[in-house]
Order: sequence, then structure tokens, then C-alpha cells
Amino acid sequence: MHVERSSSIFELIPPRAGIGELQRISQNCRACDLWKNATQIVFGEGAKQADVILIGEQPGDQEDRAGHPFVGPAGKLLDQALADAGIERSDVYVTNVVKHFKWTPAERGKRRIHKKPRASEIQACRPWLDAELDSIKPKVIVCLGATAAQALLGNGFRVTQERGKAVPSPFDAQVLATVHPSSILRAPGDESRRLEFIDFVKDLSEVKRLLKGESSRE
Repeated sequence: MHVERSSSIFELIPPRAGIGELQRISQNCRACDLWKNATQIVFGEGAKQADVILIGEQPGDQEDRAGHPFVGPAGKLLDQALADAGIERSDVYVTNVVKHFKWTPAERGKRRIHKKPRASEIQACRPWLDAELDSIKPKVIVCLGATAAQALLGNGFRVTQERGKAVPSPFDAQVLATVHPSSILRAPGDESRRLEFIDFVKDLSEVKRLLKGESSRE
């Protein structure tokens, strides 16, 4: 099945589609032009009835080549932070607001440099994310970085002001925003990265507290 730009993705997503079906349908998505320079679509993966879904911006170079989300350096750092926070990676679902890798060639060499997606590209991909949320029905949504947070919570949302705590949202789930793990890798110096990582683990530890609060109200 091919999704043409003139078509509505909503019309192509079956009601109550499961994650496996969504992954299959999405493979030939042409809702925006990002597919032209990407190796493949990188759909979300993880526990299909996860209590927690973590949402980043878009796949990176290694994810684009492998076809799986969060498998590069940022993904490895996320795995470590989840482990330190007492959360099993296998118990969560990870995805991105944009499913294709947007990049620009490096001035020298063959490296592909991440390029931030436009609002129109985020909007074109939004039906896939909404379908993932509808299928999984998480108790906690974690936005990793400003792009994910603003896509879900509005352009006025500031991660720097609201990170690490539950914030009002239109979703039937608690929503928490934190930094994207790639920002920790870009921090200048080992000590800065160490401190940023500690704060990141603290934010993810809050997810455990929110889940306990959810279960205590049931």
C-alpha cells in the first residue's frame, strides 16, 4: 500500500489497528517528502501494551540504516538511564514524532547530519503517532526533547521550565517532558555530561512515581 501526498493517512489507518498492522501499513508512507532521502521508515517498537511510551523527534543515522528506533549512541544512553531509573527497556514503547530520518550531507566526508523536521513534516506524520497512542493506551507519555514536547503540548511549551514533572495535556495519560538523550551527548566536557545524565535519570525516575500513583488510585 502506498500513501500518496494527496491522500489522508487517517483514511488508510484501520480503526483499532494494532502496532504490528501499523508497522506494516507505514512502510510505504509518502505523506511528506522525507522518504525520498531516507533508507526506510523507522516505526516505533516495544511492548504493545506498555504503561510508558517514550517519544523522540526522529530517527538518526544509525536508526535509519537499522530500521529500529533508539539503537544509536543516544539510544544506548537512554537504555542506561532507564536501567538506572529502574525501568526495563523491554517494558516500554519507544517511537518518534517523525518516522523518517531528515538529514543534510556534511561539508566534508560522507556523514549525514541531522536536520530538524519542519512543522509540516511533523503534522504529516502525526496520524501514525496518534494511532500508536490509541493502540497502546499508555499511562505515562514521556516527551524526549523540545520537538516531541511541542508536537504534543503546543509550540509554547518549554522543556527547560517544565521538565521532569507531570503537566496538563489533552491525553488520557500523564505527560512528562525531559531532554532528548542526544543533547546529553553534545554537552561540553565529561563532568557536564555526567551531571546532565544524573538529571535525566531523575526525570525518568519520576515516571516510576507517576505509575505508582496511577496504580494507587485504581
